[in-house]
Amino acid sequence: MIKNLKWLLLVSLTFVACNNDDEVVTIVDSSDGLALTAGSANFSKFVSLGNSLTSGYSDGALFVEGQKSSYTNIIAQKFTAVGGGEFKIPFMADNIGGFKINGTIASGARLASTGGGAPVAVSGTPSTEILTSIAAAGPYNNCGVPGAKSFHLLSPSYGSAAGIALGTANPYYVRFAPNATTSIVSYAMSQTPTFFSLWIGTNDVLGYATTGGDGSNPITPSAGVAGVGFDATYDALVNTLTSAGAKGVVANIPYVNTLPFFTYIAANPVPLDAASVAQLNPLFGAMNSILASASQPARFQTLAVSSSNPLLIADEMLAYDATDLFTAAFQGAPFNYPASTAGFLGNLYGKARHASSAAATRDYILLTAGGLIGTTKAGYPATNSTIGVTYPMEDKTTLTASEVALVKIATDAYNAKIKAVATAKGLAFVDSNALMSQVSNGGFTANGFTVTGAFITGGGFSTDGVHPSPRGYAMLANKFINAINATYGSNLKEVDLGNYRILFPKSL
Repeated sequence: MIKNLKWLLLVSLTFVACNNDDEVVTIVDSSDGLALTAGSANFSKFVSLGNSLTSGYSDGALFVEGQKSSYTNIIAQKFTAVGGGEFKIPFMADNIGGFKINGTIASGARLASTGGGAPVAVSGTPSTEILTSIAAAGPYNNCGVPGAKSFHLLSPSYGSAAGIALGTANPYYVRFAPNATTSIVSYAMSQTPTFFSLWIGTNDVLGYATTGGDGSNPITPSAGVAGVGFDATYDALVNTLTSAGAKGVVANIPYVNTLPFFTYIAANPVPLDAASVAQLNPLFGAMNSILASASQPARFQTLAVSSSNPLLIADEMLAYDATDLFTAAFQGAPFNYPASTAGFLGNLYGKARHASSAAATRDYILLTAGGLIGTTKAGYPATNSTIGVTYPMEDKTTLTASEVALVKIATDAYNAKIKAVATAKGLAFVDSNALMSQVSNGGFTANGFTVTGAFITGGGFSTDGVHPSPRGYAMLANKFINAINATYGSNLKEVDLGNYRILFPKSL
C-alpha cells in the first residue's frame, strides 16, 4: 500500500518548462507548489490518541470503512509523502459494526439512511469478538477509543477484560490492549512516537449532554478535587507525549449542542387542533395562576391551533418544586378534585414546563427522543398520557438551557487549558469549536461543496447525529493539515472534499 502511494506521488509531479535554461517544477501535491517537506516535524512514527472521533466512529458504530475514513488515517496517508511510516489501525472484523462479548451481541450494527424517516440498523450480525485479542498484530498507531474520556487515557485498567462488566474498562481498547495493565498513553509511548495527535475531552461533556443531564453521566470537572480533573489530566497526557521530544497537534472541544443530535428536533414541533387547544389552555393557564399566587413566574405557554406548539418537558433544574403547591390548589375551589387526582396532577406537573425555542433560552430535544413524541404513556389516564403534550418529556430526553450553560462553562474551561498547553509546548492547534460553529451556522465551503449541520442532508455528519460523515472527517483532516503546516513549516496539501462520501450506503 505504501509503495503504491509513493508511485502515485511521483506521477503527480507536473513539470512546466519556462525556457531552455530554466525549469520550474510545480508540485501539485503540495500546498504551495514547492517540493514537499515535513518542515521541522518528523512523521516517521505517528500515533493518534483520542476517542471515537479519532477512531473513525460513524453511524453509531465502529466498522472498517469508517476507520479508513478517520481524519487520523487521512493525515497519516499525507505523512507518507514526507517520511511518514505505516499507520496501523485496529480494524474491526466487518462493515456491519457492533461487537460481541463472549459470543453475545453487546453493541448493535451501524445505522444507515433510509432516504426518508429515521435511519435504521443495517442487516447482518456483528462478527467482531471483543475477547479475541488482536494485540499480537500490533502495536497500532491509531489509539482512538470510542467512549474514552480524558482521564481514561491514563487508566492502567482501561484495557482489562475483567473490568468491562464493572465499567472500568473499554471493550474497544480491551480488544487491542497489550495486557490488562497498560494505559492508552503508555501504549502509545511504547511505540516511541516522533509525532502525535491528541483530541480528547469531548466525551467529558458529551456523556452528560446525551443523557439529558440526568445525573447518570456527570461532567468531568476542570480543576477537579485535589487537582484531579481535566486540567491535571491534560497536563499529564501532553507532558508524557512530549517527554521524548515528539512534536504534535492538538484540538479543542466543540460546543456539543451544535451537533445535529441536539438540533434536529425542534422544541416546538407539536400540532394541535381546536379541540385540543380548548382542553389544554385552561389547565396550563390555571397552573400559571397558581404559580403567580406563590410569586413564581409562569412556566406554561398559551397554545394555538398550529403545527408549532412547544413540547411539555420535565426540568429537574427548576429552582422551585411546585408539586405541593399544585396538589393543594387542585383540591380546592374551583377545581375540587379528589386528593388522588390532585396528587397525580401535582406530581406530574410540579417540575414541568413548556420548552423554549428562543435563541437565548433554547432547550434541546435529543435525537433519540424523537420517537417518543406524541406516543402514549402506558398506565396513565388518557387525558394525561400523550408524551410531550400532556405528559412531560422525561429529563433524560432533553438538554435544557440551564444544562447547556453548564456544558458551555466546562467546554470553555477545557478549551482554555488546551490552548494554553498547545502554546506553552509549541504544538499545532486546531480550533474545532470554531469550525463546528461555522458548520452549524451557514456551513463550511471548500472544493465547491458546502458542509452544514443539517441532519442527514448536510454532508458533515453521519446518521447518528454526533459523529462526522466521511466528508466531515475529510474536512477535519484538512484543518489538522493546515495547523501542522502553519506550525512546523510543512506543506502538505489538503484533500478534496469531493472525493469523500456524504454518507455510507447500506451495503459496503
